[in-house]
Amino acid sequence: MLTKRIIACLDVDQGRVVKGVQFVNLRDAGDPSECAAAHARDGADEIVLLDITATSSKRNTMLDVVSRTARSLFIPFTVGGGIRELSDAEAVFEAGADKIAINSAAVKDPTLIRRIAARFGSQAVVVAVDARRIKGRPGTFEVFVAGGRTPTGRDALQWVKEAADCGAGEILLTSMDRDGTQAGFDCELVRMASDAVSIPVIASGGAGSAEHFIAVFEEGRADAALAASIFHFGIENIGQLKRELQAANVPVRWPC
Repeated sequence: MLTKRIIACLDVDQGRVVKGVQFVNLRDAGDPSECAAAHARDGADEIVLLDITATSSKRNTMLDVVSRTARSLFIPFTVGGGIRELSDAEAVFEAGADKIAINSAAVKDPTLIRRIAARFGSQAVVVAVDARRIKGRPGTFEVFVAGGRTPTGRDALQWVKEAADCGAGEILLTSMDRDGTQAGFDCELVRMASDAVSIPVIASGGAGSAEHFIAVFEEGRADAALAASIFHFGIENIGQLKRELQAANVPVRWPC
């Protein structure tokens, strides 16, 4: 059985790690390279760095931040935010990323997924999907872009399928309703996406306890789970989390 991955996320704004609730009310959580190195020491399987204002500010990813963070890591490192063209992806890979995450640009032009996958391989392409429940329509979710600021009118599950068909190697699926709340992952959303595609689905949004991770792996059928707040502010140690997952018979990378 494949092990389940625990991924620490760094949401970066103006060169600093920040975290909010449902994409707003951001507070400072530290220096990216220092946070990344600390999470890696604690047992994180991967690090994801998202430059959360690059798209809305219409600028490119902060490559100096990427480079400095990459130098502190010996585990897989994914970078997203501000990647609009193949040349942007090339620059981020050259700065030290192992994978890139694309969101808004992929929704605008799905062929970008194919072009990056053709150049670097599908395993290096993560399509990030920010989804929010549609009120009055149970089990349906809308895709948002530009750091969660702009609704697209697109059905999230249909977009997940299209992204996989275009060559994405993984889906990073964030529940905007649960983001930063520590109320638990949206297991229904994650399960529906996991059942819809054959590529790995990374669950994001809502982690607050080991029980939430257990639930998203068992009920949501996630291949990996990503969190930010609980790791940044010391609420949950990744090593202890993995011990609790192992005790619940969830396969994780060991030792940690």
